[in-house]
Amino acid sequence: MHTLEQLRAGALQGISRLTLRCGLTEFPQEIFSLADSLEILDLSGNQLSSLPDDLPRLSKLKVIFCSENNFTELPEVLGRCESLSMVGFKSNQITQVAPASLPPQLRWLILTDNCVQQLPDNLGDCPQLQKLMLAGNQLTHLPDSLAHCHKLELIRLAANQLNSLPQWLFSLPRLTWLAYAGNPFTAQLEAEALNVSLPAINWQQLAVNELLGEGASGLIYRADLSRAETTTPVAVKLFKGAMTSDGLPQCEMASTIKAGQHPALTQTLGRLTEHPDATDGLVMQLIPSDFSNLAGPPSLASCTRDVYASDRCFTPAVIFNIASAIASAAAHLHQQGMMHGDLYGHNILTTETGDALLSDYGAASFYDTANAELAARLARLEVRAFGCLLEELVDRCYGLTADAHQQLSALVAACLGAELMARPTFEEVCERLIELQSQQAIAA
Repeated sequence: MHTLEQLRAGALQGISRLTLRCGLTEFPQEIFSLADSLEILDLSGNQLSSLPDDLPRLSKLKVIFCSENNFTELPEVLGRCESLSMVGFKSNQITQVAPASLPPQLRWLILTDNCVQQLPDNLGDCPQLQKLMLAGNQLTHLPDSLAHCHKLELIRLAANQLNSLPQWLFSLPRLTWLAYAGNPFTAQLEAEALNVSLPAINWQQLAVNELLGEGASGLIYRADLSRAETTTPVAVKLFKGAMTSDGLPQCEMASTIKAGQHPALTQTLGRLTEHPDATDGLVMQLIPSDFSNLAGPPSLASCTRDVYASDRCFTPAVIFNIASAIASAAAHLHQQGMMHGDLYGHNILTTETGDALLSDYGAASFYDTANAELAARLARLEVRAFGCLLEELVDRCYGLTADAHQQLSALVAACLGAELMARPTFEEVCERLIELQSQQAIAA
């Protein structure tokens, strides 16, 4: 975090990233003194409603964040910023996205939690577009031109007014992470999931202890659950009401319930009742302390791919344990008519021996398993996410036999294939992993 005083005193000369959160109502002209070096500009959390017409003077600007301000339209001046590749205007009051507002190098667009009803057709003319965050708007359709964005990998469409998924989505060769809960066409399935009977756990049965973590959708606490004269350590998730980058907390709650029981999924014990503030919550199995996140989330540079510690590496036994567990968990979810939507290393908890749990249903979406064509397409779309994960594991594995490495690389290639329906199913992936693990064990 920086201050206007530092900027005005010339103390920030040469910096590449500037963050100002100080109640700004106008764009500080002093920012232009950083034109020779500034690449990332974060003006989130202010009271701005416009940007200056000469913003392109910041010729090296690659990333701009103006979330939580007062913009009602995406500024057209952004389209004249030749180096700009990431645009983040989450939680404004944007209703208009003009064709001229889209920069030519656009790679990552964040319009989450606004009031956008329509996107310009020329969004499909952004060949570098890779990540599109549109949850929490009023979209009734998407421009068909997006079918031309062959690099598009992640789309968040949750909490809009869509009545169906556009068919061209399934022609995108690299689409990997999709979220669409909270739209009219998913409402019935979500309501049914929320009505699933779970054991009721009264707030008075819980002794709530320290905060374990805070995500966009809620708070997770360690607690002790008392029932039948026994006390069990548990985790309690209290859901917030705010929109997240992936969608609505209520939809995440429905997904957590619908996920059901599987050894490689975090387990739900019951639904919270009688909270003093009427807060929705779930009581979940406490994850042992020897589990930790497999990877870190994507960075600004990596865009859609996770970031691993530079010294992170795995034995063959560990990668087979992780891969087999996650493929099996994903297969289970799809059998329930649910895609995870965010199948990533940063949402996987592992131990040193490769025990693995797939967590975080914030981007999960439902579909009717009776619609066999849609079910097959969505499952194979998520198989590509598994392919990315497996590729990351193989790249960081030591001790694989040459043949096992070749065979795993072939499986990765099959999962990442551009032709959607040519990819294997999760069931086929599980079978192949069992075969390869057996071959590796024999060869070792």
